[in-house]
Amino acid sequence: MTINLQGSARSVAVLGAGSWGTTFAKILADAATAAGTPREIRLWGRRGEVVEQVNTSHRNHQYLKDVPLPASITASSDVAEVLHGADLVVLAVPAQSLRPQLREWRHLIAPDAVVVSLMKGLELGTDARMSQVISEELGLDAGRIAVVSGPNLAMEIAREEPTASVVACADSAVAGWLARSCTAPYFRPYTTSDVVGVEIGGIVKNVIALAVGICEGKEMGDNTKASVITRGLAETSRLALALGGEAKTMAGLAGLGDLVATCSSPLSRNHTAGRLLGQGFTLEEVGQKMTQTAEGIKSGQAVHELAGKLSVEMPITAAVVAVLAGKLSVDQLGPVLLSRELKPEGDD
Repeated sequence: MTINLQGSARSVAVLGAGSWGTTFAKILADAATAAGTPREIRLWGRRGEVVEQVNTSHRNHQYLKDVPLPASITASSDVAEVLHGADLVVLAVPAQSLRPQLREWRHLIAPDAVVVSLMKGLELGTDARMSQVISEELGLDAGRIAVVSGPNLAMEIAREEPTASVVACADSAVAGWLARSCTAPYFRPYTTSDVVGVEIGGIVKNVIALAVGICEGKEMGDNTKASVITRGLAETSRLALALGGEAKTMAGLAGLGDLVATCSSPLSRNHTAGRLLGQGFTLEEVGQKMTQTAEGIKSGQAVHELAGKLSVEMPITAAVVAVLAGKLSVDQLGPVLLSRELKPEGDD
């Protein structure tokens, strides 16, 4: 199979039928309709009831409620069937399960396929970004691995509320091919080669959103939340730059844009988890109340460890990780952050 980079994707496999995976499948279907180009989109899901809903009623009630899905999207729990002949493979599984799943799937992925990560997490134990895990497990060149990130609240996009996003790939031609493949009337992708910056922006914002959620759960005001968001962006930028990311990425959709959306919206899983923690629920109780993974809870420790290895100061992240580990109470979070040494803003 040879991909025509002047066109767009012809056959797509989306692995993961959660809210964002299903929504991105819808984007790809609507983009094909808008462009007048036929496209086969197959969605892999573990749960039989979700697969059946997609195929029979064109819905994913568990994650997207009553949002209708295009008829061009079909679903299956047979990953080999979903991956067969796909020139675009989209990964939307939990970050911590990616590596073992790729080991099962790699022989099914077409040799020339472009692989896209929708995931926003660091792997525990290795501190690897998702694009790095994909490269290691599939043996792919960086030019065939892309990342999509930005203010991507799935439910809003599924309702076709206008949004912009970022497609990152080391190969600008592949980034453009993917952008054309997912340009829908309500979804506008920009392109960049800064994969590191885009991924770090999407990872750290989850941890900062937990902190903002805790503040909201403690009924703190907008000044507090704005302060945490702003200083959170400074933390994110320090880590991204230390890893080779670009400052302009942090000021764009994958940095500031994603951070604001995730920290301020009740649709954000991490914001919701933080709010519940701030209201006094235990981590176990939060997990029971939520139907989807709050990635920051699992990735926070990895972000903290990576920052330590690089000698990058990330006090909000450190405080959130301490709360999650039970070493710091939610009541102590604010005082701990405010007790830091005084210095000029920008001296980071």
